[in-house]
Amino acid sequence: MEQFVLILSATMAVSLISLAGIFFVGMKDERMEDFLEHLVAFAAGGLLGGAFFHLLPESLTDANPSGIQHVLFGIIVFFVIEKLFHWRHCHQDHCEVHTFTYLNLIGDGIHNFIDGMIIAAAFVSDPRLGLVTTLAVAAHEIPQEIGDFAVLVYGGFSRTRALVYNLLTALTAVIGAVIAYVTFGQVLWLRAFLIPFTAGGFIYIALVDLIPELHRRTKGGKLMVQMTFLALGLVIMWGLRLLFGE
Repeated sequence: MEQFVLILSATMAVSLISLAGIFFVGMKDERMEDFLEHLVAFAAGGLLGGAFFHLLPESLTDANPSGIQHVLFGIIVFFVIEKLFHWRHCHQDHCEVHTFTYLNLIGDGIHNFIDGMIIAAAFVSDPRLGLVTTLAVAAHEIPQEIGDFAVLVYGGFSRTRALVYNLLTALTAVIGAVIAYVTFGQVLWLRAFLIPFTAGGFIYIALVDLIPELHRRTKGGKLMVQMTFLALGLVIMWGLRLLFGE
């Protein structure tokens, strides 16, 4: 029972990181508009870094020979989902909320679900390992959740709605942790599928939705600023991999 309480406490604490966007809620609209462009570039770098530095190395192993097909499946599924959302919510190419916001929520929800499973598995193995894993996940989530908030606001959500939806997707970590704890040893196949699938989704969102937005808004001296924030997202994800030895 004590172990279960530790797992719930850890995943709840990590989920609350999704509220990091609250620091930007009071920002003036003009300043927020400029800052969002920088954060979108940062989010693109974070998503690519998360996929190539964390999820893909974790999934493309000898123990998971089907991993690369799951990446491709993730890309295709996210393409289909975006098409369905576009058909349902957009008329004559006008969208009050861009479809990539929903894709980002889906991808982030799956990713957080996996994080919850990982945290639970670590605590079951060794409480000290669980604590280290929780810190590693938290450090990884801080830049990503800020980027997710930026993507939602940039895509048309109000700042309050972005915070609420970000929190709801973050709470899937708790669901993942509970499932992993109750059925430990029986959900490894699910994790083996979801990790590369999520990587494919992150790659799709970054390359198909976010980076084209940056191309569309490249004017004057903005190119170097965009490249800097894109690189910053990549470097942070790479640094976290080195720091925690994933």
